[in-house]
Amino acid sequence: MAARRRRWRLKKRTRRQLQGWGVVVAVATAVWVARHWAAVWPVLVTVLAAAVMGGTAWALLRAHRRAVGQDRIWRAQEEARARELSMAEIDALSWQGFEAFIADLCRRDGCRKVVVSGKSGDLGADVIGYLADGRKLVVQCKKYAPHRSVSSQDMQKFVGTARLEHGADVALFVTTCRTFTKAALGLALRQDIVALHRDLLGSWVKGAHLETLIPLNGSGGGARRRPSA
Repeated sequence: MAARRRRWRLKKRTRRQLQGWGVVVAVATAVWVARHWAAVWPVLVTVLAAAVMGGTAWALLRAHRRAVGQDRIWRAQEEARARELSMAEIDALSWQGFEAFIADLCRRDGCRKVVVSGKSGDLGADVIGYLADGRKLVVQCKKYAPHRSVSSQDMQKFVGTARLEHGADVALFVTTCRTFTKAALGLALRQDIVALHRDLLGSWVKGAHLETLIPLNGSGGGARRRPSA
């Protein structure tokens, strides 16, 4: 107990000494500044001005970053809303109309000799055409409700026919629903099937070029080039 009291007294004495020295230094500094005020005040004004300018610049930079971030969020929300407005029109189409619409998108992006099967028993080839560089494009269209998912069975059927039956260089599975199941998407990635869900389809509808969408969800680029015909 006595040792603890001695340590406490020592700490208290040390604090008092430090406070005393602080007062001495402050007084000495004030005296020195008063004697050399003519030389000191320009420096103080310069430092103060630099601090104010630095603080203002930092505040403006933070405000700019905040505004840019908010603008980016707003633009993303507006683009998503615009995609949904466009997709609402597509949702109103029949499955035949949806296939015809996808064919028109292919033509818009420079595909040639685009044909629509428009019948059952097409072995997964709802739309067939050729990209501008001659690669054969085979498209499977699934008009599903937005809340549904493309199943692994749907993807397996397309994988089994897209290249073996139709000789696709680029195999595109496009749907109006929001997701592919994990198994379906994994199969698409392994088999180089381009899987376009609702959001990517919305981007395509709003003007994104097919060539820019092909690498986004499975490479699907095709290893062969077919001669232009």
